[in-house]
Amino acid sequence: MEKFKAAVIGCGTISPMHLDSIACSDRVDLVAVCDIVPEKADAAAEKYGVPAFYDYHEMFRAIKLDAVHLCLPHDLHTVVAQDAIRAGINVLSEKPMSIRYEDAVETVELAEEKDVQYGVIFQCRYNTPSKAVKERIADGHLGAVKGARVVLTWCRDDEAYYDQFDWKGTWEHEGGGVIIDQAIHSLDLANWMIDSTPVSVQSTLHNRHHKKMVVEDSAEGLIEYENGVMLSFFAMNNYPVDEPIEVRLLCENGRVRLSYDEAVFYYNDGTTEQVDNRPSEHLTASGGKAYWGLQHAVQIDQYYKALASEEPLDISGREALKIQKIICDIYKNNDHPLK
Repeated sequence: MEKFKAAVIGCGTISPMHLDSIACSDRVDLVAVCDIVPEKADAAAEKYGVPAFYDYHEMFRAIKLDAVHLCLPHDLHTVVAQDAIRAGINVLSEKPMSIRYEDAVETVELAEEKDVQYGVIFQCRYNTPSKAVKERIADGHLGAVKGARVVLTWCRDDEAYYDQFDWKGTWEHEGGGVIIDQAIHSLDLANWMIDSTPVSVQSTLHNRHHKKMVVEDSAEGLIEYENGVMLSFFAMNNYPVDEPIEVRLLCENGRVRLSYDEAVFYYNDGTTEQVDNRPSEHLTASGGKAYWGLQHAVQIDQYYKALASEEPLDISGREALKIQKIICDIYKNNDHPLK
């Protein structure tokens, strides 16, 4: 089988998850890397033995690409994705799709018009516990979700975190704080389990502690769904450490407590079950952090199976619009520059 040719645009913190995932795949070859900071592009190019580019337009002209992976500041996801799609290149983007819902919709519609595969990374859906919960809802062991809550308490220190970036902590480039950057994964998991359309999103956002960023570091709210489910959430990044996220679901036939590491089921008949996370032995990426879920390689492999027409794309742009709408609605309820 002829391998797909891919490039990674953006050689920052998250890029090794994509670079290593491509390197361990038998479906795709890394043929280039690109970053506007030459030192970053050069370092990745040397490590992976590929050419470095500092302008993605130049890279598109120089190399025939099947796909690009976007590991960029949030505000660049839309513009670069659309440029690639217009060039006939398939796109796999880190979350979020954009910082404005209308831009995300425009990108999805463009990809569908150009018949280009547009995928968005939500790797935590591929954790063993996440898949187990979804399966037990579908097969009736848990039954339909009746209520849900999400709690995230992590640490994002001014000096240790926000000082490292010139774009994070800003409305213009990051589009928000703890919701769009950290809690988006937990909210996506809960929304995926509930599997209904939100009809109401209430929220309050605050910057309780951080001095070097202007976006929210604390958020809480309630999402009501068409099927009657209510999802409450609390997220903040002022905690001293990154505690495991917790998604709790009340279902027809029991309850479940889900984190990235495990799912514990409490069935109404008195039985219990625990499913621990089992990262793939064959599809791994080094340099990741536990709270990322460590399943980038699995989702990236699935993306290339879809490119090869072996199976449908799991998390397409159209699918990712569901959580993008929720995230943007959370911000619409509050006074901020993107309202």
